[in-house]
Amino acid sequence: MKFVAGVYDKLCNRVDRMNEAEFIHQAEETMIALEDAIDEANGPLDYENNGAVLTIDCEDTKSQVIVSRQLAMLQLWVAAKSGGFHCDWDGQQWQCSTTSESLLDLLNRVLSEQSAQAIELTL
Repeated sequence: MKFVAGVYDKLCNRVDRMNEAEFIHQAEETMIALEDAIDEANGPLDYENNGAVLTIDCEDTKSQVIVSRQLAMLQLWVAAKSGGFHCDWDGQQWQCSTTSESLLDLLNRVLSEQSAQAIELTL
């Protein structure tokens, strides 16, 4: 019961901080910024965006990292070979709930792990 109460409290706090329209706006801005960062990176990356899902291809290793909008949870989720990560908006940036990394630091880490070279995206 304690776990359920904690999840409920966290969800309620998240809803208090950001409504769905604000989430959609912030998530879209983030996806566009990530696309621009990938375009500017000097790495073996390509991407495809279908609106709610940004698929980042590590072309040198034929692997992918997925960034997806989760409207029901007001989160961005990252799927990588090393695991799944959930990011919450803290008012200034997306923050991973398990590693406490910013979304950018998380993506740089997992993309570097999955690529044959270090990846450094900048926003």
